[in-house]
Amino acid sequence: MNEIIKGFKVFNPDWTCSPNGNTKQYTCPGKFEEDVTPVRCGQGMHFCKVAADCFHYYDFNPDNHVAEVAAYGEVVEEGDKCATNKLEIIREIPWAELLEMVNTGKGCAGLCNSGNRNSGDWNSGNRNSGDWNSGNRNSGDRNSGNRNSGDRNSGDWNSGDWNSGDRNSGNRNSGNRNSGDRNSGNRNSGNRNSGDWNNTNFSNGCFNTVEPTIHLFNKPSSWTYRDWLNSEARYLMNQIQGDILEWVYLSDMTDEEKAAHPEAETTGGYLKELDNSECAVIWWRSLNQRQKNVIMAIPNFDKAIFKEITGIDVDAD
Repeated sequence: MNEIIKGFKVFNPDWTCSPNGNTKQYTCPGKFEEDVTPVRCGQGMHFCKVAADCFHYYDFNPDNHVAEVAAYGEVVEEGDKCATNKLEIIREIPWAELLEMVNTGKGCAGLCNSGNRNSGDWNSGNRNSGDWNSGNRNSGDRNSGNRNSGDRNSGDWNSGDWNSGDRNSGNRNSGNRNSGDRNSGNRNSGNRNSGDWNNTNFSNGCFNTVEPTIHLFNKPSSWTYRDWLNSEARYLMNQIQGDILEWVYLSDMTDEEKAAHPEAETTGGYLKELDNSECAVIWWRSLNQRQKNVIMAIPNFDKAIFKEITGIDVDAD
Protein backbone atom coordinates (compact mmCIF):
# COMPACT_ATOMS: atom_id res chain seq x y z
CA MET A 1 0.00 0.00 0.00
CA ASN A 2 1.33 3.43 -0.96
CA GLU A 3 2.00 6.04 1.66
CA ILE A 4 -0.56 8.87 1.68
CA ILE A 5 1.10 12.21 0.96
CA LYS A 6 -0.78 15.41 1.71
CA GLY A 7 -0.38 18.66 -0.18
CA PHE A 8 -2.10 21.50 -1.98
CA LYS A 9 -3.42 22.08 -5.48
CA VAL A 10 -4.72 25.16 -7.33
CA PHE A 11 -7.69 24.99 -9.71
CA ASN A 12 -9.24 27.39 -12.16
CA PRO A 13 -12.49 29.16 -11.08
CA ASP A 14 -14.51 26.30 -12.67
CA TRP A 15 -12.51 23.61 -10.82
CA THR A 16 -10.58 22.59 -13.91
CA CYS A 17 -6.86 22.19 -14.50
CA SER A 18 -5.21 22.26 -17.89
CA PRO A 19 -1.82 20.51 -17.69
CA ASN A 20 -0.08 20.34 -21.07
CA GLY A 21 -3.18 21.84 -22.68
CA ASN A 22 -5.47 18.96 -21.63
CA THR A 23 -8.37 20.21 -19.50
CA LYS A 24 -9.48 17.96 -16.67
CA GLN A 25 -12.58 18.60 -14.56
CA TYR A 26 -12.43 18.13 -10.80
CA THR A 27 -14.92 18.38 -7.95
CA CYS A 28 -14.43 19.21 -4.32
CA PRO A 29 -14.51 16.87 -2.51
CA GLY A 30 -13.72 13.99 -4.83
CA LYS A 31 -11.36 11.14 -5.71
CA PHE A 32 -9.66 10.88 -9.10
CA GLU A 33 -7.50 8.22 -10.70
CA GLU A 34 -5.51 8.05 -13.93
CA ASP A 35 -4.14 4.87 -15.47
CA VAL A 36 -0.65 6.30 -16.00
CA THR A 37 2.79 6.21 -14.47
CA PRO A 38 3.17 9.74 -13.05
CA VAL A 39 5.86 11.97 -14.51
CA ARG A 40 6.50 15.47 -13.16
CA CYS A 41 5.30 18.03 -15.74
CA GLY A 42 4.54 15.09 -18.00
CA GLN A 43 1.56 12.96 -16.95
CA GLY A 44 -0.49 12.43 -13.85
CA MET A 45 -2.08 14.90 -11.44
CA HIS A 46 0.19 17.51 -9.93
CA PHE A 47 0.33 19.13 -6.51
CA CYS A 48 2.78 20.78 -4.10
CA LYS A 49 3.58 19.84 -0.52
CA VAL A 50 3.87 23.51 0.47
CA ALA A 51 0.95 25.83 -0.30
CA ALA A 52 3.14 28.78 -1.30
CA ASP A 53 4.96 26.66 -3.90
CA CYS A 54 1.71 26.26 -5.88
CA PHE A 55 2.01 29.88 -6.92
CA HIS A 56 5.19 29.25 -8.84
CA TYR A 57 2.78 27.72 -11.36
CA TYR A 58 -0.49 29.63 -10.83
CA ASP A 59 -1.27 33.31 -10.37
CA PHE A 60 -1.89 34.34 -6.76
CA ASN A 61 -5.52 35.08 -7.56
CA PRO A 62 -8.44 34.77 -5.11
CA ASP A 63 -10.71 33.81 -8.04
CA ASN A 64 -8.89 30.49 -8.24
CA HIS A 65 -9.67 27.62 -5.90
CA VAL A 66 -6.98 26.20 -3.61
CA ALA A 67 -7.63 22.80 -2.06
CA GLU A 68 -6.06 20.48 0.44
CA VAL A 69 -5.32 17.20 -1.34
CA ALA A 70 -3.93 13.75 -0.59
CA ALA A 71 -2.06 11.50 -2.98
CA TYR A 72 -2.80 7.83 -2.24
CA GLY A 73 -1.31 6.28 -5.38
CA GLU A 74 2.16 6.26 -6.88
CA VAL A 75 3.97 9.59 -6.34
CA VAL A 76 7.04 11.11 -8.00
CA GLU A 77 8.60 14.23 -6.54
CA GLU A 78 11.06 16.64 -8.14
CA GLY A 79 11.88 20.03 -6.69
CA ASP A 80 8.77 21.68 -5.25
CA LYS A 81 6.27 19.73 -7.38
CA CYS A 82 4.80 16.22 -7.18
CA ALA A 83 2.81 14.07 -9.58
CA THR A 84 0.50 11.15 -8.75
CA ASN A 85 -1.97 8.81 -10.46
CA LYS A 86 -4.45 8.81 -7.53
CA LEU A 87 -5.53 12.06 -5.91
CA GLU A 88 -8.21 12.96 -3.38
CA ILE A 89 -9.57 16.52 -3.16
CA ILE A 90 -10.30 16.87 0.55
CA ARG A 91 -11.55 20.43 1.04
CA GLU A 92 -11.29 23.94 -0.35
CA ILE A 93 -9.12 26.27 1.70
CA PRO A 94 -10.76 29.66 2.37
CA TRP A 95 -8.66 32.57 1.09
CA ALA A 96 -8.23 34.05 4.59
CA GLU A 97 -6.84 30.73 5.81
CA LEU A 98 -4.59 30.44 2.76
CA LEU A 99 -3.11 33.87 3.45
CA GLU A 100 -2.05 32.70 6.87
CA MET A 101 -0.52 29.57 5.32
CA VAL A 102 1.61 31.38 2.73
CA ASN A 103 2.71 34.26 4.99
CA THR A 104 4.55 34.18 8.29
CA GLY A 105 3.52 37.80 8.86
CA LYS A 106 0.05 38.75 10.05
CA GLY A 107 -2.79 40.35 8.13
CA CYS A 108 -1.14 40.04 4.69
CA ALA A 109 -2.99 39.97 1.39
CA GLY A 110 0.18 39.14 -0.53
CA LEU A 111 2.32 36.02 -0.83
CA CYS A 112 5.29 34.80 1.24
CA ASN A 113 5.56 37.86 3.48
CA SER A 114 7.41 37.68 6.78
CA GLY A 115 6.31 41.21 7.64
CA ASN A 116 2.77 42.28 8.52
CA ARG A 117 -0.15 43.77 6.59
CA ASN A 118 1.56 43.53 3.18
CA SER A 119 -0.53 43.44 0.01
CA GLY A 120 2.59 42.84 -2.08
CA ASP A 121 4.69 39.70 -2.11
CA TRP A 122 7.91 38.53 -0.40
CA ASN A 123 8.18 41.51 1.97
CA SER A 124 10.02 41.35 5.28
CA GLY A 125 8.88 44.87 6.18
CA ASN A 126 5.35 45.96 7.01
CA ARG A 127 2.39 47.44 5.09
CA ASN A 128 4.06 47.23 1.65
CA SER A 129 2.00 47.12 -1.53
CA GLY A 130 5.13 46.50 -3.60
CA ASP A 131 7.26 43.36 -3.60
CA TRP A 132 10.52 42.21 -1.96
CA ASN A 133 10.75 45.19 0.43
CA SER A 134 12.60 45.03 3.74
CA GLY A 135 11.43 48.54 4.64
CA ASN A 136 7.91 49.65 5.48
CA ARG A 137 4.95 51.15 3.59
CA ASN A 138 6.59 50.94 0.12
CA SER A 139 4.52 50.84 -3.05
CA GLY A 140 7.66 50.23 -5.11
CA ASP A 141 9.78 47.09 -5.13
CA ARG A 142 12.99 45.93 -3.41
CA ASN A 143 13.30 48.92 -1.09
CA SER A 144 15.17 48.75 2.22
CA GLY A 145 13.96 52.23 3.11
CA ASN A 146 10.43 53.35 3.95
CA ARG A 147 7.48 54.86 2.06
CA ASN A 148 9.11 54.66 -1.40
CA SER A 149 7.03 54.56 -4.56
CA GLY A 150 10.16 53.94 -6.63
CA ASP A 151 12.29 50.81 -6.65
CA ARG A 152 15.49 49.68 -4.91
CA ASN A 153 15.80 52.67 -2.58
CA SER A 154 17.63 52.48 0.73
CA GLY A 155 16.41 55.94 1.69
CA ASP A 156 12.87 57.07 2.51
CA TRP A 157 9.98 58.72 0.65
CA ASN A 158 11.61 58.39 -2.81
CA SER A 159 9.55 58.28 -5.99
CA GLY A 160 12.65 57.63 -8.08
CA ASP A 161 14.81 54.50 -8.14
CA TRP A 162 18.08 53.35 -6.56
CA ASN A 163 18.30 56.30 -4.14
CA SER A 164 20.18 56.07 -0.85
CA GLY A 165 18.99 59.54 0.18
CA ASP A 166 15.49 60.69 1.13
CA ARG A 167 12.55 62.25 -0.73
CA ASN A 168 14.15 62.10 -4.21
CA SER A 169 12.02 62.05 -7.35
CA GLY A 170 15.09 61.41 -9.49
CA ASN A 171 17.22 58.28 -9.66
CA ARG A 172 20.43 57.07 -8.01
CA ASN A 173 20.80 60.03 -5.65
CA SER A 174 22.76 59.72 -2.42
CA GLY A 175 21.62 63.19 -1.34
CA ASN A 176 18.13 64.31 -0.31
CA ARG A 177 15.14 65.95 -2.00
CA ASN A 178 16.64 65.86 -5.53
CA SER A 179 14.46 65.85 -8.64
CA GLY A 180 17.44 65.16 -10.89
CA ASP A 181 19.61 62.07 -11.13
CA ARG A 182 22.86 60.91 -9.52
CA ASN A 183 23.19 63.82 -7.09
CA SER A 184 25.26 63.44 -3.93
CA GLY A 185 24.16 66.88 -2.73
CA ASN A 186 20.71 68.02 -1.61
CA ARG A 187 17.69 69.70 -3.23
CA ASN A 188 19.12 69.72 -6.78
CA SER A 189 16.83 69.82 -9.80
CA GLY A 190 19.68 69.03 -12.20
CA ASN A 191 21.89 65.95 -12.51
CA ARG A 192 25.18 64.81 -10.99
CA ASN A 193 25.53 67.68 -8.54
CA SER A 194 27.65 67.23 -5.41
CA GLY A 195 26.59 70.63 -4.07
CA ASP A 196 23.18 71.84 -2.90
CA TRP A 197 20.20 73.75 -4.31
CA ASN A 198 21.53 73.71 -7.90
CA ASN A 199 19.27 74.12 -10.92
CA THR A 200 21.98 72.91 -13.28
CA ASN A 201 24.24 69.90 -13.77
CA PHE A 202 27.66 68.82 -12.47
CA SER A 203 27.89 71.56 -9.85
CA ASN A 204 29.88 71.07 -6.65
CA GLY A 205 28.78 74.49 -5.44
CA CYS A 206 25.43 75.82 -4.26
CA PHE A 207 22.59 77.88 -5.80
CA ASN A 208 23.97 77.65 -9.37
CA THR A 209 21.92 77.80 -12.57
CA VAL A 210 24.83 77.52 -15.00
CA GLU A 211 27.03 74.46 -15.47
CA PRO A 212 30.49 75.17 -14.04
CA THR A 213 33.68 74.87 -16.04
CA ILE A 214 36.29 72.38 -14.90
CA HIS A 215 40.02 72.38 -14.17
CA LEU A 216 42.14 70.56 -16.73
CA PHE A 217 45.80 69.88 -15.97
CA ASN A 218 45.52 71.82 -12.71
CA LYS A 219 44.30 75.03 -14.40
CA PRO A 220 40.88 76.57 -15.06
CA SER A 221 39.54 75.78 -18.53
CA SER A 222 36.65 76.82 -20.77
CA TRP A 223 35.24 73.27 -20.76
CA THR A 224 32.34 72.02 -18.65
CA TYR A 225 32.30 68.43 -17.49
CA ARG A 226 29.65 67.80 -20.15
CA ASP A 227 32.15 69.06 -22.79
CA TRP A 228 34.65 66.50 -21.50
CA LEU A 229 32.04 63.70 -21.51
CA ASN A 230 31.17 64.47 -25.13
CA SER A 231 34.75 64.97 -26.35
CA GLU A 232 36.62 62.74 -28.80
CA ALA A 233 39.59 62.91 -26.43
CA ARG A 234 37.63 61.16 -23.69
CA TYR A 235 36.35 58.59 -26.19
CA LEU A 236 39.92 57.81 -27.22
CA MET A 237 41.23 57.67 -23.64
CA ASN A 238 38.51 55.17 -22.71
CA GLN A 239 39.97 52.77 -25.28
CA ILE A 240 43.01 52.10 -23.10
CA GLN A 241 42.74 48.41 -22.29
CA GLY A 242 43.85 46.72 -19.10
CA ASP A 243 44.76 43.04 -18.59
CA ILE A 244 46.87 42.89 -21.76
CA LEU A 245 49.08 39.79 -22.01
CA GLU A 246 52.40 39.88 -23.86
CA TRP A 247 54.65 36.94 -24.69
CA VAL A 248 58.20 37.51 -23.41
CA TYR A 249 60.86 35.31 -25.01
CA LEU A 250 63.47 33.65 -22.81
CA SER A 251 66.22 35.61 -24.52
CA ASP A 252 64.55 38.90 -23.50
CA MET A 253 63.80 37.94 -19.87
CA THR A 254 65.58 39.58 -16.96
CA ASP A 255 67.21 37.51 -14.23
CA GLU A 256 64.29 38.37 -11.92
CA GLU A 257 61.79 37.15 -14.53
CA LYS A 258 63.72 33.90 -15.04
CA ALA A 259 63.72 33.26 -11.29
CA ALA A 260 59.96 33.96 -11.09
CA HIS A 261 59.16 31.81 -14.15
CA PRO A 262 61.42 28.71 -14.20
CA GLU A 263 58.98 27.05 -16.61
CA ALA A 264 60.27 29.46 -19.29
CA GLU A 265 63.33 27.20 -19.76
CA THR A 266 60.92 24.62 -21.19
CA THR A 267 58.35 26.85 -22.88
CA GLY A 268 60.85 29.34 -24.27
CA GLY A 269 59.22 32.31 -22.49
CA TYR A 270 56.15 33.33 -20.48
CA LEU A 271 52.98 35.42 -20.74
CA LYS A 272 53.40 38.75 -18.97
CA GLU A 273 50.40 40.76 -17.76
CA LEU A 274 51.15 44.40 -18.50
CA ASP A 275 50.51 47.11 -15.91
CA ASN A 276 48.35 50.18 -16.59
CA SER A 277 51.17 52.41 -17.81
CA GLU A 278 52.47 49.72 -20.19
CA CYS A 279 48.95 49.25 -21.57
CA ALA A 280 48.63 53.02 -22.01
CA VAL A 281 51.90 53.20 -23.95
CA ILE A 282 50.75 50.41 -26.28
CA TRP A 283 47.47 52.30 -26.79
CA TRP A 284 49.32 55.57 -27.57
CA ARG A 285 51.50 53.86 -30.17
CA SER A 286 48.36 52.48 -31.85
CA LEU A 287 46.96 55.98 -32.49
CA ASN A 288 47.46 57.84 -35.74
CA GLN A 289 48.83 61.37 -35.65
CA ARG A 290 45.40 63.00 -35.91
CA GLN A 291 44.19 61.09 -32.87
CA LYS A 292 47.32 62.02 -30.92
CA ASN A 293 46.71 65.66 -31.83
CA VAL A 294 43.14 65.37 -30.46
CA ILE A 295 44.55 64.28 -27.08
CA MET A 296 47.18 67.02 -27.07
CA ALA A 297 44.49 69.60 -27.96
CA ILE A 298 42.77 69.12 -24.58
CA PRO A 299 42.77 72.62 -23.01
CA ASN A 300 45.86 73.28 -20.88
CA PHE A 301 47.51 70.05 -22.08
CA ASP A 302 50.69 69.49 -20.06
CA LYS A 303 53.14 66.81 -21.21
CA ALA A 304 54.69 66.30 -17.79
CA ILE A 305 51.35 65.88 -16.00
CA PHE A 306 50.10 63.58 -18.76
CA LYS A 307 53.17 61.36 -18.35
CA GLU A 308 52.89 61.37 -14.54
CA ILE A 309 49.29 60.15 -14.68
CA THR A 310 49.32 57.82 -17.72
CA GLY A 311 52.98 56.82 -18.13
CA ILE A 312 52.92 58.10 -21.72
CA ASP A 313 55.81 60.25 -22.97
CA VAL A 314 54.26 62.02 -25.98
CA ASP A 315 57.75 62.99 -27.27
CA ALA A 316 59.06 59.41 -27.26
CA ASP A 317 59.37 57.47 -30.48
